[in-house]
Amino acid sequence: MQLHLRRCHGPGRPVNACRTCSKRGTADRQSRQRRSVMCKNSESEQMSANRKDDVWDPLFDSKSDRIRAADVLKTPQTEAPAYRLAFADDDFMCREDLRPVRLQLELLKPEILLSERGIKSTVVMFGGARIPEPGKDAWAAKNETQRKNLTAASKYYDEARKFAQICSRHSAESYHREFVVVTGGGPGVMEAGNRGAADCSAPSIGLNIILPHEQAPNEYVTPELCFNFHYFAIRKMHFLMRAKAVTAFPGGFGTMDELFEALTLIQTGRMEPVPLILFGGEFWNKVINFQELADFGTISPEDLDLIHFVETGDEAWQIIANHYDLN
Repeated sequence: MQLHLRRCHGPGRPVNACRTCSKRGTADRQSRQRRSVMCKNSESEQMSANRKDDVWDPLFDSKSDRIRAADVLKTPQTEAPAYRLAFADDDFMCREDLRPVRLQLELLKPEILLSERGIKSTVVMFGGARIPEPGKDAWAAKNETQRKNLTAASKYYDEARKFAQICSRHSAESYHREFVVVTGGGPGVMEAGNRGAADCSAPSIGLNIILPHEQAPNEYVTPELCFNFHYFAIRKMHFLMRAKAVTAFPGGFGTMDELFEALTLIQTGRMEPVPLILFGGEFWNKVINFQELADFGTISPEDLDLIHFVETGDEAWQIIANHYDLN
């Protein structure tokens, strides 16, 4: 700057007559103003420089820096994608290279929020999204046979709702830390499960996933416990990480996938042998011939003992109560 002044400004020529100096002067004033604001902000933020649980942390948090970065002077450099903070750059976070990070985030976020809520155990409720509430239209039916079957299956909506009520009443004994109802957060049996908990003014969890159809959160999931996933694998982990019981109502491929994931983990000893309960024995034994698997030799005969068949919520809870000696 001094060299520029010596070259550009002779005696009697004011600095403000030079376009270069004028621009620099304006930039200097803006910079001083920003520093002044930052100093004021720093004074107020230093007074609360600690983390949760009163653990001292003298460093500025990431949220504050994200706000600062958004307020910088707009220039070609600051508006370039490279300048964005990595964790606040949506385009960068969605790169294929960042898949391991996204997997970790989907594992961490629900785990942190559930831990902060104090939830220690859950009762998992799997079941078909297409099963209607009694008296409502079988909206998913593609023909009359499906309409007849789905309408008849509406009894499982009621039974799922009743079962969730039973679980939630017992959950209240632990201030809703144990036996909290968790569903896939969608319609059908999932809605019935969350609705049963809501009937008792109890919290319930919904683990939603992005799908082209069906999977929007139902209105009965506790909003603070309504999660959304991109990765099926991480969602299935969260279903089982706190599970004290796994129940499955009649459903389709998704229900089968979730059921056999849990069944395989229990069978192979990778998971505690929690009660695994299937509502609707006639349905399950018709669509899956478990006995034939044992007779053929692809599973052991004693593997059949891993599965309990029930028709009512009372029967299901009794199995859980017996397993954990809650009577």
